[in-house]
Amino acid sequence: MKRLRVLVLMHEDLVPPEQVNGHDLKTVAWRTEHDVVSTLKKLGHEVLPLGVKSELDVIHSAIEGWKPDIAFNLLEEFDGVAVYDQHVVSYLELLHLPYTGCNPRGLMLARDKALTKKVLSFHHIPYPEFIEVPQGRTVRRPKWLAFPLIVKSVSEEASLGISQASIVEDDDKLGERVTFIHHSVGSGALIERYIEGREFYVGIIGNGQLQVLPVWELIMDKLPDDAKRIATERVKWSRKYQQKYGITSREADNLPKGKTEDIQDLAKRVYRALGLSGYARIDMRMTVDGQLYVLEANPNPQIAEEEDFADSAKKADYHYKELLQELLNVGLRWRPAKAA
Repeated sequence: MKRLRVLVLMHEDLVPPEQVNGHDLKTVAWRTEHDVVSTLKKLGHEVLPLGVKSELDVIHSAIEGWKPDIAFNLLEEFDGVAVYDQHVVSYLELLHLPYTGCNPRGLMLARDKALTKKVLSFHHIPYPEFIEVPQGRTVRRPKWLAFPLIVKSVSEEASLGISQASIVEDDDKLGERVTFIHHSVGSGALIERYIEGREFYVGIIGNGQLQVLPVWELIMDKLPDDAKRIATERVKWSRKYQQKYGITSREADNLPKGKTEDIQDLAKRVYRALGLSGYARIDMRMTVDGQLYVLEANPNPQIAEEEDFADSAKKADYHYKELLQELLNVGLRWRPAKAA
């Protein structure tokens, strides 16, 4: 294995300290950044963590001065705007520096959930019926969009703005929730039919040739009886809430014969339809009668050790060091000009 110079891009507030003694590495905000940086060093690579907020000059200076072989991209926003992360990747391409994760066009298509669904529609990929309500607009629900509905941000990730109140049963509550997304989250609102059923996550690694990881399932069986089984902010990120209600994730079992392959094939179709590269996670739901619906695609998903993506990769014999090395290898193989 060739020793590489790896420039690790991350938000400036998430640069891990040199000494981590005294920190609970399971709960620190910079957990992913620490896992990636420390593991790349264990692999024998020369690593430079670089904090980025709103200036591209710091990236240019690091590239010019340090001459990295590749950037490991952990940025989820730029200048406080989630959809700007695609422009940082475009900048890396203009500087001819290889990078891990998704290309800018794939990021653009996947970050806009309404645009994602329009692309899926063209490719005859099943998704819940939806409408979009841009900021400053009021809701006019068409008759064909029946309750119950779920209201999300059209562009934010990580379940931001999603709670039990996101599922609405009447027009008054619908209007209230759209207003919440507009004002509190600061984005347009996506209104889609709520799909009752099991929630699956499918990790994929690759550019042209894809490796599909085992199907992973979010387990929420111990939530209160009156709670909808959805991935709220607390379900996703609150350790205390997860422990209280036994929320976990694991390889999906008790699936009908052939359904695992159906789920993985559908995930590959989504990945290719959106032109994704590097690695991504495809989220979907399955109803009691076995109908699959794609919820969204998440390029550059959370890759902390012992999180969903890394756990599913481990089931496919990619232990954490091997997973990060494979992401580097895939990044080095990506050719932007040939993908246009």
